[in-house]
Amino acid sequence: MIVGSYVPEGALIGEWVLRQAQGVTAFYDIDTPVTLAKLKTGGIDYLTPELIPRYDFYFSFTGGPTLRRLEEEFGSPCARPLYCSVDPTQYFPERVETRWKLGYLGTYSADRQPTLERLLVRAAETLPQERFVVAGPQYPDTLTWPTNVERIAHLAPAKHRRFYCQQLFTLNVTRADMIAAGYSPSVRLFEAAACGVPIVSDHWAGLEDFFTPGTEILLAHSTAEVVSMLRETPPEKAAAIGAAARRRVLHEHTAAHRAVELECHLRAAVRNRRSLREPSSHPTAEPLVLRPRGGSFA
Repeated sequence: MIVGSYVPEGALIGEWVLRQAQGVTAFYDIDTPVTLAKLKTGGIDYLTPELIPRYDFYFSFTGGPTLRRLEEEFGSPCARPLYCSVDPTQYFPERVETRWKLGYLGTYSADRQPTLERLLVRAAETLPQERFVVAGPQYPDTLTWPTNVERIAHLAPAKHRRFYCQQLFTLNVTRADMIAAGYSPSVRLFEAAACGVPIVSDHWAGLEDFFTPGTEILLAHSTAEVVSMLRETPPEKAAAIGAAARRRVLHEHTAAHRAVELECHLRAAVRNRRSLREPSSHPTAEPLVLRPRGGSFA
């Protein structure tokens, strides 16, 4: 049984699960840095520090040093990454008319806004002849946008693929908590890559584990770097970067890959439990090996 983060009254549900479950139990956190910060103040109702050591697994959207912290500081017996993923049947290159030089999709966040201003808004001001777009809700009415930046307040998920495919480049901006933790790829990153659109991103520790800078993703720290990329990247190079990112995602970051990872973790835990109960003379079960069949996981 798995309890997810942000489940209403998840801590109470977790207590019930840990009393009732006969098999493996796990907590699955899609926002681990935020969760750990709030545990210090008791500001969440879906998890308590006392529950963490009692779950067999702590699955996390964030990997890297955070996993060690979960085990050493919070007492998780087994913290493992289970990153977000993309459904390649929903996100893929689509032949549509290009509308924007650079775009961004994301809900307003005060800690992301300075980076968005630096990497997109200031770039739009520098390139008034180009068109830019920012899509997402909750942006304050007090914000002012250059005339060449289009605002889309709400974009339904069914329209995300076309939105990405209508951009020559797309921007990824990371929350401050995720930058501090590192190893926290967003689902938007994988979705854009699956569409074959070249991504311009801020940098955080561990990003190189997911995409190779320069060949699968472009990294920018300043307005000048973004402007240079938009002006000087040949179309064939941009297309090659987008295609390489798409190959990487299809090879490592689809929902099918995550399903296999989850099943391998759970089956290993079941085998470990059985080995503890069985006499030492009993042979250990062979490790589970799942391989893709016909190019996809079955």
